[in-house]
Amino acid sequence: MPDAPIRLLIADDHPIFRDGLRGMFADDPAFEVLAEAENGARAVELARALQPDVILMDLRMPVMNGVAAIKELTRLGVPSRVLVLTTYDTDRDVLPAIEAGATGYLLKDAQRDELVRAITTAARGETALSPSVATRLLGRVRTPDTPLSARELEILHLISQGNNNRETAARLFISEATVKTHILHLYAKLGVNDRAAAVATAFQRGLLPLE
Repeated sequence: MPDAPIRLLIADDHPIFRDGLRGMFADDPAFEVLAEAENGARAVELARALQPDVILMDLRMPVMNGVAAIKELTRLGVPSRVLVLTTYDTDRDVLPAIEAGATGYLLKDAQRDELVRAITTAARGETALSPSVATRLLGRVRTPDTPLSARELEILHLISQGNNNRETAARLFISEATVKTHILHLYAKLGVNDRAAAVATAFQRGLLPLE
């Protein structure tokens, strides 16, 4: 049997952009758009009712913004993954969204293939970070041979053993949102965009033991 389609909820206050996304996935059997929300409050309402696999969440919306909506979804225990899809890539936009519980962060100028990869990655519960966002963060926080904190090394070690975010959080007695924030910092410090590259780079630099 073919894999079930990834079920999507689109949350954006611009109807034309929502229409464009819906049209993008209309003929792709790998995805199913369940509904659209024009603000964060409506997104939370629909997510609770429909339980989509991935929510494509804009940040700046009326009534309730994206970060507030992500926090509410986390508080309510809604299992849907949130992939931020926005125009803004400043530090004050990126970090609060990840800390609130977003699984990934992508800019609206991303190509379709990049968006599809990010959605698929987010649906697996893995961090999906736009290369341009990673590059911006890298330029802000990285210095030559930026040392990893003890907590970042712990998380990196658990990632190398195949633990996902939830398993890592459980082992360290911290929240998944905290794990995601540390992973975001790891990516910036190591100059990578995904978990596999982070582990490979860590081994190359001798940050992880060869077992």
